[in-house]
Amino acid sequence: MAKVLKVFDAVDGISHALAVEVASLSAQRIAASGRFTVAVSGGSLPAILCKQLSHDKNVDWAKWHLFLADERCVPNTHADSTYALVKKELLDHVRIPQENVHPINDSILVAKDGACSESETAAVAADYIAQLTSVFGDKIEFDLILLGMGPDGHTCSLFPNHPLLKVDNTSVAFLTDSPKPPPARITLTYPVLNAAKNVIFVSTGEGKAQVLHDILIKNKEYPAGLVSPQTPTCWYLDAPAAKLLGSKVSS
Repeated sequence: MAKVLKVFDAVDGISHALAVEVASLSAQRIAASGRFTVAVSGGSLPAILCKQLSHDKNVDWAKWHLFLADERCVPNTHADSTYALVKKELLDHVRIPQENVHPINDSILVAKDGACSESETAAVAADYIAQLTSVFGDKIEFDLILLGMGPDGHTCSLFPNHPLLKVDNTSVAFLTDSPKPPPARITLTYPVLNAAKNVIFVSTGEGKAQVLHDILIKNKEYPAGLVSPQTPTCWYLDAPAAKLLGSKVSS
């Protein structure tokens, strides 16, 4: 699948353009289907995404259904929780109905530090599959998935050379051996990522420059580069992240 690259001088430019794009997609999908289904990953993405979007009063937030593209198996109030980050950056500022917001069921957890047993982590993943099914039925097709990428090329909790890269028989997988702490996590799998109508990656900083070059120019098969949705994957980059891409980029 083709890729669309958008490069900005600074992160603020990404925030502005991303807010415009997400608001536009929201309006289009709500007009077409009556709702807007979104999955968001963690890291620096929620702050960049929500800096301007969270102030947009024209977005019909009541029609949003918000999921997490991956999550650490910690309580939803924990400092490592992606949900806690999304709540701080977005949910505390807009009125998405509580029943339309889908964190993990942290009441399942016995361990509170992310060092969960395999059975706990599997139960969290099973519950998240049930949450997805309650909204989508048997065909999980997000309107938009917003993703980041690590310097090692991972996205969601899909890490290089990990067995989860080959999982194709479930919508949500789990792991207890994440290369990054905390070790226990759940993640959307490629069948869900690649079924999405739209996927947007946000990647910033010079530390991402080499892996972006490897994915976008050399077509190396890092986890982030294996995402191939229904429409061209869109990459929002700042100038330091894009510095090795040369004439392949557009502003």
